[in-house]
Amino acid sequence: MAVIGRIREKMGIAVVIFVFVAISAFVLGDLLGNNSVLLNDKSVGSIAGESISIDEYQQAIAERENSYIMQYRQQPGDRQMPILRQQAWEMLIVKHAIESQFEKVGSVVTLEEMEDMLYGKNVNPSIRQSFTDPATGEFDVQAVKRQLKSLQNPPEGADPSVLSQWENQRVQWEVFQNELMTSRARIKYENLLIKSTYVTKAEAEQNYHSQTDVAEVKYIYVPYFSVSDSAINVTDADYRAYYDKNKEKYKTEYTRDLKYVQFPVTASADDSLALRTELEKLATDFKNATEDSLFAANNTDNTASAELKFSSANRPNYLSTEDLVVGNVKGPFVTNGSYYLVKVTSVGKEKLDSARASHILFQWNSASEADKAEAKARATKVLQEIKGGASFEDKAREFGTDGSAANGGDLGWFFSGNDNNYQHMVPAFEKPVFDATKPGLLNELVETDFGYHIVKVTNVKRSKDINTYSVAQIERQISASDASINEALRKAEAFANDLSGLNSFTERASQEGLTVYDGKEIGVAERRLNTLPDARAIIQWLFRDASKGDVSKVFDLQDVYVVAVMTGEAEKGYKSLDQVKDEIEPAVKNEAKAKIIIDKLTTLTGSIDEIAAAYGSDATVSTSNDLKLSTASLPGPGFDPKAIGEAFAPENGKRTKPFATDRGVMLVEMQNKTIAPEIADYAAYKDALIQSATNRNTSGIGDAIKDKANITDKRYKYF
Repeated sequence: MAVIGRIREKMGIAVVIFVFVAISAFVLGDLLGNNSVLLNDKSVGSIAGESISIDEYQQAIAERENSYIMQYRQQPGDRQMPILRQQAWEMLIVKHAIESQFEKVGSVVTLEEMEDMLYGKNVNPSIRQSFTDPATGEFDVQAVKRQLKSLQNPPEGADPSVLSQWENQRVQWEVFQNELMTSRARIKYENLLIKSTYVTKAEAEQNYHSQTDVAEVKYIYVPYFSVSDSAINVTDADYRAYYDKNKEKYKTEYTRDLKYVQFPVTASADDSLALRTELEKLATDFKNATEDSLFAANNTDNTASAELKFSSANRPNYLSTEDLVVGNVKGPFVTNGSYYLVKVTSVGKEKLDSARASHILFQWNSASEADKAEAKARATKVLQEIKGGASFEDKAREFGTDGSAANGGDLGWFFSGNDNNYQHMVPAFEKPVFDATKPGLLNELVETDFGYHIVKVTNVKRSKDINTYSVAQIERQISASDASINEALRKAEAFANDLSGLNSFTERASQEGLTVYDGKEIGVAERRLNTLPDARAIIQWLFRDASKGDVSKVFDLQDVYVVAVMTGEAEKGYKSLDQVKDEIEPAVKNEAKAKIIIDKLTTLTGSIDEIAAAYGSDATVSTSNDLKLSTASLPGPGFDPKAIGEAFAPENGKRTKPFATDRGVMLVEMQNKTIAPEIADYAAYKDALIQSATNRNTSGIGDAIKDKANITDKRYKYF
């Protein structure tokens, strides 16, 4: 017994020592590891040589949250927070890199200017919107002044909750005013630079000739693909020469690369059958229900569509006219990955106004005055071009920024009013369309919360009686069961088990028939990874924890599990030749092919047609009777400004030497060149250049400052 006692005693000491060592290792690992509290300098990056601490960044985020709450009267959710964090980072860039430039040129905002933006002649749009009486539509100046006065001192004798609310309002207002001042200072700064834009008479004259001089040319074109790869010999020296000549094309920020495989979480046939069986039983209760909408709302996955009202014109495609009988229940049926049960609750008629229009939307990057002015300038320029005879539909396809662009801007028919059961537009857009008395282009831009619109009314307002239908609808998404989710997770974990290095990763993926996806040149602030919309956890792992060849844990991205391997990185500066070798290979080969084609064409003589015939069937002869220096492209070479310039250069009756373009080799003969006569006034051409330069300056000023600010982003350590 004494022996056993001594063993127990020693075991007790051993257990205590073991637990102490384990806890010590855990604590030290946390303190000294990659995310160490002691060793971490709490920096999230640097801007213009200044280190940005996590505390400063979080304060900026809090300011953006306050601004969001003030504007939308609600707390930001999970979807809004990434946007607000990025806005906070942009605010810090403005503070540390851009605002210092304001001070250098004396761009300040006076108290008088601030008062003017709050309740003077040039009231800020956000202030005007917040303090406009909805009953009268009038802006209430006194309400703004009362608000400002109420925030000067806390209410006397108020309880803590009221004081807390007052303090929150005061902070939110202070953040708003600071942003307003910064925005105005930035506008003044940018306007100072923009107003320095100057175009000489010579430049205006050159612009005139580039648009009006006309040449008739005949040319030979030989594409590079006519020479096989086996006919050329490309050396490492060729790659190096091309890389050195074009190195500026390969500037890069700090990026990393990875490969990954996916294990989608999908509903099985058993999952779908189980849901269908459940809904078949529910259909009987639905048919007998007396409170149809309430029954649907209590049993649907999508309460927003529990009640639907529609016309015969916008009837859902899963309902036929025969289905639309009061009391009829259709389903369960499958559409867009969900089962539906639909019960018709009423049928009637309504008189509605409808119209049809097309638009071209010019969105602004932010709601700042500078960005809105830049978007308006772009829209105005295109509107003038359409008024001058340009095709509305072509301009819509070129400049449109929403889904209608592909259809030439056509929005189809829409109704007036604010009934969400029918397709309609926001009031600011709807009013000028329904006020139009004849089809055609509206003379002025239309401004909405989405941007500036060029609008063409295609069918004016008309009133008609339409059949209307109301239905109660139960929607149930076909989702994976726990068993299906666990099976996808099991496969992902089995794949990731004991993997090390890229080779074993790709070999196992091949053995299991998995597609290996590439993620190249991923930036530190990215949230998306190819088609994976919210892959921030993977990006954080890539920059915070991974080394080349490391295989990740299994990432749960809600409807898919992902396993990744880090494959490489590029430091800020220039990509190496090895990194771009595959990218530049076609261009290097084309240079070698160009030499072969040019050497052969140089040896041939005769007319253009004779030279082409002597070269062979790969040489085609084309003509252009209205070539201008402003021409966008030529048949064969396509879009290639250098080719246009070379083709326009010879005098009448002369030829160029064979020269390389992006896609092939050309030899051009000038048939006739007509130089436009001098004109007395080049103002229109000067104005066009100034407008173009102004637009370029507006969008590029901030980018130019940021480019020189030497920004390092390490927010991945925290977010």
